[in-house]
Amino acid sequence: MAPQKQAQPPYQKDERVLCFHMEMLYEAKILDIKPADAGAEGWQYKIHYKGWKSSWDDWVPQDRVRKFTDENKDLAAQLTAQFKSLQATKSSAKQSAKKGPRASAVNNGSDMSSARGSEERTAGATTASGRGPRRARDYELEQEDNFHNRPSIKLPVPDHVKALLVDDWENVTKLQQLVPLPHAHPVEEILNDYLAHERPSRPEGSASMDILEETMAGLREYFDKALGRILLYRFERAQYHEMHQLWNSADDKHKSSVDTYGAEHLARLLVSLPELIAQTNMDQQSVNRLREELLKFTNWFSKHPSRYFSSVYEVPGPDYIEKARSA
Repeated sequence: MAPQKQAQPPYQKDERVLCFHMEMLYEAKILDIKPADAGAEGWQYKIHYKGWKSSWDDWVPQDRVRKFTDENKDLAAQLTAQFKSLQATKSSAKQSAKKGPRASAVNNGSDMSSARGSEERTAGATTASGRGPRRARDYELEQEDNFHNRPSIKLPVPDHVKALLVDDWENVTKLQQLVPLPHAHPVEEILNDYLAHERPSRPEGSASMDILEETMAGLREYFDKALGRILLYRFERAQYHEMHQLWNSADDKHKSSVDTYGAEHLARLLVSLPELIAQTNMDQQSVNRLREELLKFTNWFSKHPSRYFSSVYEVPGPDYIEKARSA
């Protein structure tokens, strides 16, 4: 029997590609190809980064290489913008630190992700405990080191989605209106639509397909766990209790948060994800892969606001308003 031919590599010699180097995605060219080392799947590619000296040429695994598509070029541009923003934030933080901790806290606050928490958070003061000033300072430095060592992720949200979130905040907290529920286009539908859009571009059974499916499953779980804890405004909590009753009823169509709530609350989750991921024990490589998947999803999601977001909020009756105020 003739030996089985090895599958062709997905990238070819001299092909123009994009390649990850650390957390950035750069334009590159494939100089050579060889099978992956024993025990590993796929291929290795010798990469030359455009505009870099040949001393930077390197053999990289297949999972660092991306096709030179418009979508991936947008991702590279976002990562570059994100890096510049992070550098500017660090510079601003250093300046704020010179002015004192209070100024630093104000400048580093996240407006979008903290709005719901601050709405219900009561004012309070915390004091550092210790046996003396040095002990308190040491404790604060240790806490700061722990904070900076946590996995970090920046997830840029397009301006028009931010504008929708601002409108959403105003509708609920100022105008006392509600997103109509059950939603016409629930989170489950949105995630399934994205999977249907993305699957054709990923080989079945590949690592990239596995990561895609794991990310969508993770979003479902995060949404379900986070909804009642951090994604609701106070005025929505009575509605949330009503949805709980629906989930426990004989209604087979609406049994959980992901098939009841929609784009508005999913967008709230996306702006909260960086803070949530920073509290996990994920290593930086896993965080980088997750960030790539979330950026792709956010880009796709932001292109369909008229399809998924509610155009009209509902005005609840006086009984609901009274119930919400007393909650």
